[in-house]
Amino acid sequence: MKVLAIDQGTTTTKSFTLDESGRFESVAAFEHRQIYPNAGWVEHDAGELLRNVRACIAAAGKVDAIGMDNQGETVVAWDAGTGRPIYNAIVWQDGRTQEITEKLKADGAEELTRARAGLPLDPYFSASKLRWFLDHVDEARSLLKQGRLRLGSSDAFFLDCLTGTFATDVTTASRTSLMSLDTCTWDPELCKLFGVPIECLPEIRPTAGDFGQVGKIPLTSSLVDQQAALFGHGCPTKITFGTGAFALMITGDVRVDGSKFGILPTMAWKIKNEAPQRAIEGGVYNAGSAVNWARGLGLFKEFSDIASFEMPSALSRNLVFVPALSGLACPHWDRGAAGLWIGMGLETTAKDLIQALLEGIALRAAEVIAAMAELTPLGKMISIDGGLTKNSYFNRFLANALQKTLIVQESPELTGLGTARMAMRGAGVSTLPPLPKPRAELTPDAPLGPELKQRFSEAIGRAKNWK
Repeated sequence: MKVLAIDQGTTTTKSFTLDESGRFESVAAFEHRQIYPNAGWVEHDAGELLRNVRACIAAAGKVDAIGMDNQGETVVAWDAGTGRPIYNAIVWQDGRTQEITEKLKADGAEELTRARAGLPLDPYFSASKLRWFLDHVDEARSLLKQGRLRLGSSDAFFLDCLTGTFATDVTTASRTSLMSLDTCTWDPELCKLFGVPIECLPEIRPTAGDFGQVGKIPLTSSLVDQQAALFGHGCPTKITFGTGAFALMITGDVRVDGSKFGILPTMAWKIKNEAPQRAIEGGVYNAGSAVNWARGLGLFKEFSDIASFEMPSALSRNLVFVPALSGLACPHWDRGAAGLWIGMGLETTAKDLIQALLEGIALRAAEVIAAMAELTPLGKMISIDGGLTKNSYFNRFLANALQKTLIVQESPELTGLGTARMAMRGAGVSTLPPLPKPRAELTPDAPLGPELKQRFSEAIGRAKNWK
């Protein structure tokens, strides 16, 4: 058995192969354009994404099955007859529907979305973006009248075009605000609330199972990238530091209500006919994207330049960065919050600013984990992966902020690994190959004092009031 995993991410589409011995190898990677039509808007060319997915498949050679992960809340509208997207994909980071979600919130609709979908009203989730197509794209309304409009997350678009199967999986559907977490089916009341025609949505299927064939190759798994990473970690709790930072913790078959603490119940996965596994999730909108933004400003050149710092922590020197460049996600859910540095003086250097930026990302992740701990006991260890975990200073500061032992994974591609392993399960493999050994185990050595945590909390408050 040799499977191909396609990791269709926010900036790049990557592919990997995994065989039964556990050999995990990179195949190809294709970057795509980031399109910013207006302030707060983020789009991708859906056709470009599909071409890159096809290129990944073509580069792989002979494989026995294919798995694919997706961006989660990124959505597409397309013509069922031709497969042609009628507008750019609207990306999970996009905030154009904030007025819609704020109006629904003012009307008291959030009680319904939290009760049924487990989600707050926020432009992050797919439903309001799917409605935007109908409100602003003439062709969407025309196709709806003809019965040819298809709406869905990016995975449904890929599957429809690649295999002819108009479907999504439970993890992706759980990010739309349109699926009932209790029944794992589209909820008619939620669809009516957002004005999304239920007949335009894809069938919801298990995460691992039958999604049709690409030529003669079965596509046996499809899921959200963060859930794929969780499966790749092979442990109960993980944080992935990619474009954003996302923490997930498995809760088994129990749905946990995290609304009081800003934490989201979600689906971990469903493998064929097995009972679905549930999870809680908390996200930080800006992690790697904040670092890349700072690099674009010229604050540093090479990533090796910011792996260590001679000075004590920026936080201890009263220099704080809040990475709210796209607003604040869990546990605050405040799109109006602003990214900012506080505490700068004439003596502040570019390296000081980057040090504070790395610490701010770690502190935001610590906020999410602290909110999770209010809901359910956490173990002593948390597994981490993603590009930022190559930074030794960041890892050390994170361990001290969390006061947890960090399992630093060797591979930065656990999303692709989890996708491949899920594809094996979907193809009928019951005993998966062994997971790779982690790169390091990092124990905390200098806990942050309450005054430092309070300093960051005060900075968060100022970011939220900076309207």
